[in-house]
Amino acid sequence: MNDNFEEISLKNKSKTLLIVEDDIGLQTQLKWHFSDYHVVVAANLDDSIAAIRQHEPQVMVQDLGLPPDPDGVTVGFSLLQQALEINPHMKLIVMTGNDSNEHALKAVSLGAYDFYSKPVNPETLALIVQRAFHMHHLESKNRAFNLSKSSNLEGLITSNEKMLTVCRLIERVAPTSATCLLLGESGTGKEVLAKSLHALSPRNDNPFVAINCAALPENLFESELFGYEKGAFTGAIKTTPGKFELADGGTVFLDEIGEMPLLLQSKLLRFLQEKVIERVGGRKLIPLDTRIVCATNRNLEEMMASGDFREDLYYRIAEIQIDIPPLRERNSDKVLLARYLLKKYTQEEKLKISGFSEDAINAIEEYSWPGNIRELKNKITRAAIMCDQKYIHATDLGLKTKEQSPLNLKVIRKNAEINALKKTLSVTNNNISAAAKLLGITLPTLYDLIKKHNLQVDAKIN
Repeated sequence: MNDNFEEISLKNKSKTLLIVEDDIGLQTQLKWHFSDYHVVVAANLDDSIAAIRQHEPQVMVQDLGLPPDPDGVTVGFSLLQQALEINPHMKLIVMTGNDSNEHALKAVSLGAYDFYSKPVNPETLALIVQRAFHMHHLESKNRAFNLSKSSNLEGLITSNEKMLTVCRLIERVAPTSATCLLLGESGTGKEVLAKSLHALSPRNDNPFVAINCAALPENLFESELFGYEKGAFTGAIKTTPGKFELADGGTVFLDEIGEMPLLLQSKLLRFLQEKVIERVGGRKLIPLDTRIVCATNRNLEEMMASGDFREDLYYRIAEIQIDIPPLRERNSDKVLLARYLLKKYTQEEKLKISGFSEDAINAIEEYSWPGNIRELKNKITRAAIMCDQKYIHATDLGLKTKEQSPLNLKVIRKNAEINALKKTLSVTNNNISAAAKLLGITLPTLYDLIKKHNLQVDAKIN
């Protein structure tokens, strides 16, 4: 990772401006002129990408002529496209020469917010930058408003389409009395969704009681759920209501329902059918209005086939079944959640950590997160405690990162071409005729490609 961009922390840290300019004199002039903003400066493509990933600037001012081709625009356009791919909501202003209207219009067609012709008049440029920040602010408020309308699920952070579908399903089911089954791997947020179901339901003024079925000893299961009468067993010195009774009018969340003993499964089924319970040692039927929400990371269909879970109970608890995708299938959420969790923890603990380095972001995106959000939170908490720098790196998270794939289309095509040539020549044992036939090209074209990419080939021709 390149850390050669320079950060100037100034008055308004909520407004971050990235200035990309390889002329040191102009760079210095601009960064001090925009002293009301949190200014970050960079002089080339790699440092600019690193700065965008770390600082997420709202506005970026960019010269189109950047090294190693300061007199051309190829690198500048490449940066423009990569920048907006990483941060599509950023307002990007390009600086061009007086005779470069064609380049300016192309930049706008590629997604730039505005353009400004050199020589630079700082006062005029300041007005364009101010307007860009204002527009970014308005659009951010609009996105937040639309998000608040599309999902009212407190505690759920997502931009993933699968999870947004889950959110919409939760919102539709919440006002009903339907029994819900939440299926997902450990750490995917099943309890958060169960709480959302309760919060959005007419029962939200009544208790939400969570029970971890895997944590209850089998001999205490029944008394914990249904309560017991005084004298029902040794130590029962007074009548005690169970969790179901305490949640009357509200919601009971049965986590890890797959761990419930068969005997209790039949009693749960009876409650779901008749809405009455009997305390242990009691004879009185107690009617309850308690909604049941269940969750598990186990395959209940396999358990039914093996006789470990009642089929009739499954159909009662799964009136509505909601499948929660694991974090590895929510790529857009990995860094989003990581940043949210880090910000929350650093604010609570008053830590001076600004964010993640580029290698940390790459590692977070590449890792499969078998422990899902719970594992992500664990690694971020540990990294924040141990980190003695401004940014958390992949090593702080205990993650390895692969070499980052290039985003430049020309480089991607070149690498793909080289890999295809090497693989085909290997398969054909360097037989040029056979390789050309497999690739669907002529012998002269293949020779040109081998020469172009400097490949060492012990050529054989049939």
